[in-house]
Amino acid sequence: MSKKVFDVGDGIYDAKQLGYPRMAVLGVQHMFAMFGATVLVPTLTGLSVSATLLFAGLGTLLFHFLAKGKIPAFLGSSFAFIGGYAAITTLADGSSDYSLLPYACFGVACAGFLYLVLAALIKAFGAKKVMRFFPPIVTGPIIIAIGLTLSSSAIQNCSANWLVAVIAIAIIIICNIWGKGMIKIIPIMLGVLGSSAIAVILHFTGAMEVLDPAKLQAFKDAAWIGVPFQFKDTVFGLFAGDFDKNLLVSAVITIMPISLATMVEHIGDISAISSTCKRNYIADPGLHRTLLGDGLATSIASLFGAPANTTYGENTGVLSLSKVFDPKVVRIAAYLAVLVSFSPKFASLVSLMPTATIGGASLVLYGMISAVGVRNVVENKVNFENTRNIIIAALILVLSIGINYAGAIQIPVGSVTISLSGLAIGALAGIILNAILPGKDYEFGTNEKGDKSVNFKV
Repeated sequence: MSKKVFDVGDGIYDAKQLGYPRMAVLGVQHMFAMFGATVLVPTLTGLSVSATLLFAGLGTLLFHFLAKGKIPAFLGSSFAFIGGYAAITTLADGSSDYSLLPYACFGVACAGFLYLVLAALIKAFGAKKVMRFFPPIVTGPIIIAIGLTLSSSAIQNCSANWLVAVIAIAIIIICNIWGKGMIKIIPIMLGVLGSSAIAVILHFTGAMEVLDPAKLQAFKDAAWIGVPFQFKDTVFGLFAGDFDKNLLVSAVITIMPISLATMVEHIGDISAISSTCKRNYIADPGLHRTLLGDGLATSIASLFGAPANTTYGENTGVLSLSKVFDPKVVRIAAYLAVLVSFSPKFASLVSLMPTATIGGASLVLYGMISAVGVRNVVENKVNFENTRNIIIAALILVLSIGINYAGAIQIPVGSVTISLSGLAIGALAGIILNAILPGKDYEFGTNEKGDKSVNFKV
């Protein structure tokens, strides 16, 4: 195969030139990137890991269908709703009753339908009227904050074994900077495999305990083939029997408002993917389509007992590193997620991946997200001599990161408490300040690059 095939240049938008075997490998890389965080959500909440993988894959495919197959986004488990699940399942004595999860899932399903409402408004009135609230001075710092707020989880995972984490980071950097051919565009996969292999050697030679004994036993006990979810764990199973109407209403009131924050995060994620791929996906296929896909994927997953879905920053980081922007590669990862969901044995094998390995790979990927945000600000020539711009960017970053470390803001509403993350507060503050502060120095519209650019006229 000619050397030109591996000359990524400004990016590869049609991966067929690499050949189907290499496309499959790239798809596996995307699956590795999303796996750790995606299965962490059901681990923390008590939801089914297999159902999570099934509906992450199906949700991604639905998103691609509604977005005309143009956006290389993967929909994994959303962390934003973890507080909502906990609020419904936590009992007065502090213990958790996971049999109450279907109530929380119904609340999340209702939250997903709010995406459809916003999508309809954007379709009716146009994206311009919405996106004027999201100029580069807002979206840039939000994207930076997304990566930085995620960084704490990466550091925490790395701290499980810094040697293994550093090995993963080193392999990723070496492959991406000095690698040739296919090596250069699959650094995450090679970093994960190489670091995991060394971890296994260290573990079984007795040098240090790297693998989680519980996960190792779970892998040995897992069946090769299994059903991803049980009917009793779904919302349909809840309605098939006697249910507590008051608790159901409480779940809806508690969880639905969270979607106001996640919809803002969605716009930030689509902006990040657009900036990474140098395509204006907000204009084509349109923000209304991406919101529709994300919302429906979330509602459908929740009805079947899986976590809410969201566009995944880990996979955006992979796009930035590999420069392979073909959505077909991400769809391969989605098919693999669906396939893996029917094999508890294989799912257990991938989840056996050392925590430090996940941390090392995540550290690079989350950093890439923040770097994309910096590029978004630089390429749009945001004027930081303008005091209003400094104030907006400063408050977005400080609120997003500060609240993330200090703890979510709790807002009592009647008998329930709404929990807002730092990113939600920071984003809302930036949007509101941008709308009310005088001295706007930008104009919404496409620049000289036309529809293929995410940048807006400044």
